[in-house]
Amino acid sequence: MNQVIVESLQGVTLAGGGPFGKAALARALRFAPRIVGADGGADRLLALGVEPEAVIGDFDSISAAAQARLAGRLFPIAEQETTDFDKALRSIAAPFVLGLGFAGARLDHGLAVLNALVRAPERRALILSPQDVTFLAPLQMELALPTGTRLSLFPMGAVEAEGSGLRWPLQGLKFAPDGMIGTSNEVSGPVRLRFSAAKMLVILPVRYLPEALRGLGCR
Repeated sequence: MNQVIVESLQGVTLAGGGPFGKAALARALRFAPRIVGADGGADRLLALGVEPEAVIGDFDSISAAAQARLAGRLFPIAEQETTDFDKALRSIAAPFVLGLGFAGARLDHGLAVLNALVRAPERRALILSPQDVTFLAPLQMELALPTGTRLSLFPMGAVEAEGSGLRWPLQGLKFAPDGMIGTSNEVSGPVRLRFSAAKMLVILPVRYLPEALRGLGCR
């Protein structure tokens, strides 16, 4: 059973140990002002002059100095079957979570984060990288984006899609990780998407984070 460690009526920024800077952190905090570190993400936050209100993980990468500085805010979860991102996501009760420092450091870690999104569709989480925002699409959603915006769809399982507002239509298409994928489509009008299962990732330029949050009902 998951124990709620951080409960919030606002969005929560969750920081991992991968690279991110002050500008990316400031962007996330504008929308998700509560901040939590996932294991070594605590060191990344401290280096930027920010102290997380909680640190969650198996603590195999956080420094001894960070542990000493943040004593009383440490919540170890010892099991090794899941990643620190998964542990933290399960321990946060909030309208949505913005993940920083979980994309770009190591491919296996990044793939594990995407796996966690699909395994916990009830947890609304968006992963921010320097270029993109990635999130698991609900069964239906609408997005208001400028014409020509790049919109990619990547299936994490077998899923059928329908929709409108894209340069290359989706009607009747069946997607799968080992079959059809939908990278680099383009917005041509108001985007309406429908999926047969919660197994489709949507990837947008990160500057459209506000529109993604609005489309997910988080704003």
